[in-house]
Amino acid sequence: MKKIILLILFITTVSFDSQKEDAYDVGEYFKFRIHYGIVNAGYATLEVKDATLNNKKTFHVVGKGYTTGMSRFFFKVDDLYESYIDKETGNPYRFVRKINEGGYTKNQEGFFNQTTNRILIKDYKNKNEKTIVIPKNAQDILSTFYYLRNFPNIDKIRPGESVAIDMFFDDEATKFKMKFIGREDITTKFGVVSTMIFRPLVQSGRVFKEQESLTVWISDDGNKIPLRIRASLAVGSIKADLDEFRGLKNQFKIKNNNGQ
Repeated sequence: MKKIILLILFITTVSFDSQKEDAYDVGEYFKFRIHYGIVNAGYATLEVKDATLNNKKTFHVVGKGYTTGMSRFFFKVDDLYESYIDKETGNPYRFVRKINEGGYTKNQEGFFNQTTNRILIKDYKNKNEKTIVIPKNAQDILSTFYYLRNFPNIDKIRPGESVAIDMFFDDEATKFKMKFIGREDITTKFGVVSTMIFRPLVQSGRVFKEQESLTVWISDDGNKIPLRIRASLAVGSIKADLDEFRGLKNQFKIKNNNGQ
């Protein structure tokens, strides 16, 4: 079950919107219920707040993940991720990562310089800092979510095609890539919703069963929010469903309200 909550926060970075106008705004909130097999393992939340950083207006995004019940007894997870995103460019200025996953901890802040394509990492746990060269317009793990929600022309993508973005995570820049599978209507807690299906490409081995172990269902509307996530792990499987939301900028299109 290690890193289950981190997985969900990471997977929520696969949302898109084809509109030029932002698909989100201050006040948006998501809560995901996470299951490991048949066990209710925990929750993950994402919230957009307002902030000013270095005299620039930013979105302050806060992501939290935590285990509950017996899962917390066997493997305690308390994760906090934050990102400060420029309201005009969509690029991040700063990120925060404070995690505790079964005793494995990190306490870091990252400061982006998008002009020089560098990021200053301050590691408070190990009491050191370093500067790393990054690709132009590189995102952190949370800003990727919101950057891709405004990705142009995603509604025109065809099955088999992929989308990629440069993302900084765990002290290195990586190419986050996902393949579009197709469209499907699914039954959710809120009713039947039209979705777009993506498969992020992950590294097979210790955590994931194979490269295409993840499947993500995204609302096929102006919000492009993740509704359902399934993954085959090296040991067991994981599922996450959107459990609660508020503050959406666009109408959430539901075909009917028969969901429970």
